Amino acid sequence: MRAAVLGSPITHSLSPVLHTAAYRALGLDGWTYEAIECDENGLPALLDSLGPEWAGLSLTMPLKRAVLPLLDEADPHVTEVGNANTVVLDEGRRSGYNTDIPGMVTALAEARVGLPRESGVTGDVLVLGGGATATSALAALRDAGARDVTVAVRGQARGAHLLEVADRIGIEVRLAPFGPGEPRQAWLTGRGPRPWRLLVSTVPAGAADGWADLIASGQVAAQVVFDVVYDPWPTKLAAAAAGTGAGVIGGFELLLHQAAEQVRLMTGRSAPVQAMREAGLAEVAPRSDISHQAGR
Repeated sequence: MRAAVLGSPITHSLSPVLHTAAYRALGLDGWTYEAIECDENGLPALLDSLGPEWAGLSLTMPLKRAVLPLLDEADPHVTEVGNANTVVLDEGRRSGYNTDIPGMVTALAEARVGLPRESGVTGDVLVLGGGATATSALAALRDAGARDVTVAVRGQARGAHLLEVADRIGIEVRLAPFGPGEPRQAWLTGRGPRPWRLLVSTVPAGAADGWADLIASGQVAAQVVFDVVYDPWPTKLAAAAAGTGAGVIGGFELLLHQAAEQVRLMTGRSAPVQAMREAGLAEVAPRSDISHQAGR
């Protein structure tokens, strides 16, 4: 059987290492997993070309929303947030899933980040970014116990989409501007010295560097920072947070747990998470300092 990760660019992807390690640990000798460069324009033809030997696909930028009209069915998470990162292929049917959501919930739980609804504490979570990963983060935060979230976005269009998703999934979202120098003026006034319980960055590498400067200077404080980037690692944001003594969750944890759920969906077998973790860390260790990751 065959599987692959699609996206553009895709050469950096760690997914082949994780999935291949899973197949090896499960004894699935006939299974292969590759990385295929594919953009929105090429996605329909690529899907149409896949034969019965294909078990499934992982999707990354920019395909998570583009795939929706090409699916035969979608799980509730896909419907909620409007993006899918997984396609399971079975007898010609294309079933879409979002494994980023359970992957993020698991990463938060392993780092012991609790957001209990019964605490009565609100406004404790800040999300950076307004793309597909941000909408998945909203659903994951809801599942982890958050009642309301502040989201820093660039542009009204992204903000409007986030508000639509928030209304659909039942979580309150307050929008704020993303730009440097604006956070303190926009909503930190009145919070006093209380830090954010959790700051989640869903933006690409380098895009949150201005926030790293705010954290390093003490203008923004967070108990835990979750940066979805895994390469390069640590990001400037993660390093700044670690320098203040905050807990840090790296993007590798999200990648690992969402991939484990993909393995389960595509193979029908429980994923060998430890084998996948070891293979992934062995691959990234030469170019990363993974010691900043919470719980590692």
